[in-house]
Amino acid sequence: MKISQRDKKYIWHPLTQAQIHEGNIAICKAKGVMLTDEDGKSYIDAIASWYTSMFGHCNKYILDKVQKQMQQLDQIVFAGFTHEPAVELSEALIKILPHSQTKLFFSDNGSTANEVAIKMAIQYFYNKGQKKQTLIAFENAFHGDTFAAMSVSGLDVYNKPFKDMTLTVKKIPVPNEANYKTVVKMLEKTIKKGDIAAFIYEPLVQGANAMHMYKAEHLDGLLALCKEYEVLCIADEVMTGFGKTGKYFASDYMQNQADIMCFSKALTAGFVPMALTTCSEKIYQAFLSDSIDTAFLHAHTYTANPIACSAALASIELLQTEEIQNNTKLICQLHKKFNQKICQHPLVASTRQCGVIFALDLTTDMSRYGNKRNELFDFFMQKGVFLRPLGQTIYIVPAFVMSKRELSRIYIVIEELLEKLLNSN
Repeated sequence: MKISQRDKKYIWHPLTQAQIHEGNIAICKAKGVMLTDEDGKSYIDAIASWYTSMFGHCNKYILDKVQKQMQQLDQIVFAGFTHEPAVELSEALIKILPHSQTKLFFSDNGSTANEVAIKMAIQYFYNKGQKKQTLIAFENAFHGDTFAAMSVSGLDVYNKPFKDMTLTVKKIPVPNEANYKTVVKMLEKTIKKGDIAAFIYEPLVQGANAMHMYKAEHLDGLLALCKEYEVLCIADEVMTGFGKTGKYFASDYMQNQADIMCFSKALTAGFVPMALTTCSEKIYQAFLSDSIDTAFLHAHTYTANPIACSAALASIELLQTEEIQNNTKLICQLHKKFNQKICQHPLVASTRQCGVIFALDLTTDMSRYGNKRNELFDFFMQKGVFLRPLGQTIYIVPAFVMSKRELSRIYIVIEELLEKLLNSN
């Protein structure tokens, strides 16, 4: 029996209505930017498997480092112990993180990285004898599926059943040219109520919100206001971190830096799950005392897993190489050329780009996971390209190692879809 058939018996897949879903494609092999299914058909991974495998699948450099680590130390409790991979990773990260970040706290996925950040922010004020438990977040944000992360998210498609079970959060619009002054006034009015612990945001790109992009200067203004009123700033870089926006971190585009930052996805280049919540010295110092009561008593079994740390360290080393930096610049240039070609198409409502992230909106409205959207997904897969539209939004987040030929194939398939839709109207 085929893998995809055996799958149906026991497995419950994410983001899927199993009763109407035909089945899941069984991927048996991944190498570079290519995925191969159980029937031997290959697909270009155009979104780096949810923006994780940014150096390609089974990258030999990372694989060698991981295999070596597996023979040395596989797993050890991180409460009361430490190990070299974690120490080396922290030393490497501090060199490229914004200067505001001085301490690293490990967890195991993007949602929990944000969960840790929110708990950290609230306990920061608790330890200082201040009751500040309200959070500020952008409308239509997505920060994860655990409860605190859900609280600061705004996409009902994911969170609707749990709406009355979340933390107290004030939502503000994402700033743009038209509403910036209004958003600033709204933020200041909210902050002046005095019970705000933190403002959490996805810098420059809201990934799950159909790759919605906004300007660094607008975010910088909001951060400056938060700093003025001593509201902690939490940068959720789970999606944007590690080179995708054209700099190591999207926060590098701002003058005002976060107090707390969250990372996962590309952190380990897709090899194994791991996450980080980093913070400033000011945050860390608020947890120090002679009493366990002020300690941050949050832990995960696989915190700072040595194998994950070795994968992350290898990926950071690759990120800084001349080869990767040059290819990233090439991808950005190719996106711009494609945008010039495609932006005037009658079925393209809008386009946008930030670093290697490119997105276009179709003029046809469709639900995020509806039948029309599924038809787009099926078309791309039939053409040998793995693209995962968010409703009418088609986006590309290619691995940094993707070649010009492979990226051109993705562009061609998108153009073929547009022509197919145009001819069917």
